[in-house]
Amino acid sequence: MTKVYLDYNATAPVRPEARDAAMSAMLLGGNPSSVHAGGRTARAMVEQARAQVAALVDVKPGSITFFSGGTEANITAIASAFFAGARRPVVLLTEHDSVMQTALASGLPVEGWPVDARGVADLDWLRERLVGWDRETDGPPLVCLSLANNETGVIQPVAEVAEMVRAADGWLHVDAVQAAGKIAVDFNGLGADTMALSGHKLGAPQGVGALATGPRVALTRRTFGGGQEKGVRAGTENVPGIVGFGAAAQAALRDLPKLADQAAWRDAAEARLKAEGVTVFGEGAPRLPQTLNFGRDGFGSELQVMASDLAGVMVSAGAACSSGKVARSHVLQAMGAGDLADCALRVSGGWASKAEHWDRFVDAWLEADARQSSRRREVA
Repeated sequence: MTKVYLDYNATAPVRPEARDAAMSAMLLGGNPSSVHAGGRTARAMVEQARAQVAALVDVKPGSITFFSGGTEANITAIASAFFAGARRPVVLLTEHDSVMQTALASGLPVEGWPVDARGVADLDWLRERLVGWDRETDGPPLVCLSLANNETGVIQPVAEVAEMVRAADGWLHVDAVQAAGKIAVDFNGLGADTMALSGHKLGAPQGVGALATGPRVALTRRTFGGGQEKGVRAGTENVPGIVGFGAAAQAALRDLPKLADQAAWRDAAEARLKAEGVTVFGEGAPRLPQTLNFGRDGFGSELQVMASDLAGVMVSAGAACSSGKVARSHVLQAMGAGDLADCALRVSGGWASKAEHWDRFVDAWLEADARQSSRRREVA
C-alpha cells in the first residue's frame, strides 16, 4: 500500500533541489572560514544560500543570520530583546512552545495575549495594553506572535500589530516558521523587527534555520568562540544544511502559486468532513492554504492518528513538538475548544502533495469514524 504523507507542518520531505545542493556541499568539505580555495568555495555557497533565504522573505542578504532551526532563532530574538531592556513580554496565547517557554524561563512577568474563537489575535486588547504601557517599570514592549499558527494554519494580522508596536517604540518578534514557503512573506511590509524561519518546514534538511533582522534592533550573541555569522553565533556553519535551506527556499518561492492552489483540495476535504458533523478550528479566519485542523466529539486524537496510519495516511494530533504528550493543545484551549481539544486532528500538505492524497485521507477517516461510531453505539 502506497503511503500518503500529510504532516508537512511537522516536517516536509526534503526537496530534490535541497538534497542535491546539500550533497554538493558535503562532497566539497571545505570550512567557510578557511582562506584556501575549498574554504572560499564553501563561503560562496553559504552566501548564495543566504541570498536565497533572504529572497524568500524579501530582505537583503545581510539581514539573515543562520541558526540550528526555528527554535534557536526564536530564543535568540527574545533574548536579544531582553538584553535591550524588555522586561514584560507580551506573548500570543497560541504561540509555539519555543516562544512561550523562552519567555516564561526568563523569570520575567509574561502577559498572555488572548485570541478569539477562530484563533485570531485580539487587536483591541493589545491596543489598550500598549496605551497604558509603563516603560520605566517594564522597559520597551516586546510583542511576540506567529505569522501563521502551526496547528490551525490561522494567519495573524501582523502588519496591524506592527503599527501598534512601532507607535509604542517596541520590539515585534514574528515566528514565520510555518508561513514562509507557504504564503508570500514580506518582512519589511509586515513591519517585524525579527522574524524566525526554519528550513525543514519547506523542504530543506532538518537542523537549520534563520533569523531575519530589521534595522531598529541588534542581536545578542548566545554562543561564544569564533566570529561566525557576524559574531552572533559562534561555531562552524552547517554548510550542507544551509546550502540545502537556500535551495529549498528558492524552490518554495517559485512554487508559491502551486501551493496556493491546494486551498481547493483542503476546502473540498473540509466540506466532506463537515457534512459528517466535525468542527473545523480556525474556520472563518485567513488560513494557510494547505492546513486543516478539526475535531470530532468522542473520537480521540490518538485514535484518529492511529486509524489513519493503519490506512497508510500520516497525519498528526497537533504540533510535532508536543503531539506525543498527553496534554491538550494550548492553542485550542486558548481558542475555547474545551474537551473537543482532545479530539483534534491536523492535516497539512506541501510541495509534493496531490489532490488524491487529500481524498485518500478523507476516505480513510470516514471509514474509521464509522467504526468508532458503531463502537460507541454498542457501548451505549
